[in-house]
Amino acid sequence: MSEKVTKTDAEWRAQLDPIQFEVARKKATERPFTGKYWDTKTPGTYVCVCCGQELFKSEAKFDSGCGWPSFYAEAKEGNVETEVDGTLGMTRTEILCSKCDAHLGHVFDDGPQPTGLRYCVNSASVDLKARK
Repeated sequence: MSEKVTKTDAEWRAQLDPIQFEVARKKATERPFTGKYWDTKTPGTYVCVCCGQELFKSEAKFDSGCGWPSFYAEAKEGNVETEVDGTLGMTRTEILCSKCDAHLGHVFDDGPQPTGLRYCVNSASVDLKARK
């Protein structure tokens, strides 16, 4: 794995728009059905909005009906890390970019095969690099 990307809040604010900063750096969540990628069918690779690391491929994207982009697998093992999230009075598994610790969303065990996982991702945390 490459070295961690670390920046001050001021540096992240200069790089990201206000919604991207709040979601990716301060662990906010966009409202369902409002992010730019929740219903996108464009082929390509979803990369971290903060550091550009590959996170998810469009081939693993599926319509979960939850209102956020959902994927059943990460693009490359190790590019997405998890940690326990005990906020909101429940225990969930948060997903983070392994290179810069950007908050991506959460992962659940109610996804389709072959993994059975549903990576529920905030659109503000990713950029889609469309394939031509």
